[in-house]
Amino acid sequence: MIRTRRFAVATAAVLATGVLAGVGAPPAQADRSNPRDVHPHLRSSLVAFYDFDHPVEGDAALERDLGRSGTEIELVNGGADMRVAEHAYPGSGNALQTRQVNPAQAGNDDWKAGTWSASGVRTLRPFAGTQGTTVMGWFKMEMDAPAPNSTTVNPADRFNAIGLAGVLTGDSDGHGVRALLELIDVNGELRLVALGRRLDGGNSQTFAASEDWRTLLPKGEWVHLAATFDFNTGALALYRNGLPVDGFYTRTDDPWLVSGPGPHVTTASDPRGIKIGGSFPQDTLERNPCDCRMDALMFLDTVVSASDVEKQYRYQAR
Repeated sequence: MIRTRRFAVATAAVLATGVLAGVGAPPAQADRSNPRDVHPHLRSSLVAFYDFDHPVEGDAALERDLGRSGTEIELVNGGADMRVAEHAYPGSGNALQTRQVNPAQAGNDDWKAGTWSASGVRTLRPFAGTQGTTVMGWFKMEMDAPAPNSTTVNPADRFNAIGLAGVLTGDSDGHGVRALLELIDVNGELRLVALGRRLDGGNSQTFAASEDWRTLLPKGEWVHLAATFDFNTGALALYRNGLPVDGFYTRTDDPWLVSGPGPHVTTASDPRGIKIGGSFPQDTLERNPCDCRMDALMFLDTVVSASDVEKQYRYQAR
């Protein structure tokens, strides 16, 4: 298949970059050292950044990474058509459109984005053995509830979550995550959450927003979201338009096993990829599609402070 060959070429390029870079984290490249829309305080921690204005030369279904890692992602199924001319904030260019395509068919045609490798994505190594991660970006919801479940025969079934953006674990099948922003069912109610997992094969912890998700993400309105994951202390946080979001942890025990002596870090395995707008970026299964638009997606290898989250929001929204 054309898509499979393209993914293989992209993965090979990623691995080749890793070999040349050596065993440490990939160095910053000159043309990506100062992304225009990233606040200076965040640039040194910026592993991956996608503004959907930079298709890879020769293949518009791939998007360049403006962060230091150079991790290209694929615009799965929709290709170049997934770039839409809409401004999430002043000065932005295109946005990414993701969506469910055929809810009545158990196929693999949903529009989503990301990258995946069974051996791990070498350029995402900064998220291996790290004490912190931050995921942030602009999102505009175009749905009122999770999408119909295309993997079951019952037309009334719906998925229990809406996927936004996250980093996969080192043993992920394309669904399991190390750090994720999403909407998911919490005790029978859909909530905006930060969901993280410190150890491959270990338990996840979830910080859920107390406020109704439709208030936090009104349909048809651009909103800036951020989620931080402190794997050393076990703390998570959510932010909306630069301000902290009140919430609660769904577990009160120690799912990340951080009660003993530290420092505590994530498993020292390269993440198997990034998923955006739904799970399984390798396009083997449909799960939790998001009918929405996204822009300026950022993945950082540190816990961004509350003040810097606000600075980043204001830097773009000015």
